[in-house]
Amino acid sequence: MIIVITGSSKGIGKAVAEEFASEAHQFFLCSRNDFQLYETLKDLQNRFPTSEFKARPTDLSKREEVRDFADWVLSHGVPDILINNAGLFIPGSIHNEEEGALETSLSVNLLSAYHLTRHFLPGMMARKSGHIFNICSIASISAYPNGGAYSISKYALLGFSKNLREEMKPHGIKVTAVLPGAAYTDSWSGSGIDPNRMMEARDIALMIVATSRLSSRACVEDIILRPQLGDL
Repeated sequence: MIIVITGSSKGIGKAVAEEFASEAHQFFLCSRNDFQLYETLKDLQNRFPTSEFKARPTDLSKREEVRDFADWVLSHGVPDILINNAGLFIPGSIHNEEEGALETSLSVNLLSAYHLTRHFLPGMMARKSGHIFNICSIASISAYPNGGAYSISKYALLGFSKNLREEMKPHGIKVTAVLPGAAYTDSWSGSGIDPNRMMEARDIALMIVATSRLSSRACVEDIILRPQLGDL
């Protein structure tokens, strides 16, 4: 299979690649941080020699870079699985967050997934198969302090997922929204919160891989995961 994962240099994106790589697949990875991306690429290549990994640094908040990344992938084939994982968290409340926080959050958390998906849909629709995972958040359904623009953008990503699911039903393409609560990644380091209070990134990855393995007659529409003790 051809598997595309955005925001794949660390955290949930890298964990998803690791779980899928237990079987031989072809991976196309991207993130904004080129050094970290290529370090991840080397790590995955060394640990999973039966899979093929390709990586391209990409700022998905820029339309032209979305197009270039999509064209690069399509030059190798139409994706079987697309995981829209790229995301950005800007802390703040609506009344006091920095100017432009909403526009930046929407461009990374919503529009990157929207535009990249649109590039791949024609090939998926012609083939009548594919599975799109949009990594939303518990913030997509629950407002919380200091969430502001981030929560708004994740609500929007969930709305995009639900509309896309309806549109793609006749075309054999599955759409799954993934709504994780706090999972320990590099972004939580230095927060002072006990990592054991949070999920592991691998927990989310395991659910995504399991969902992708269902028959063509079944679609998991939403995956909601929270830490055992509840949201932070």
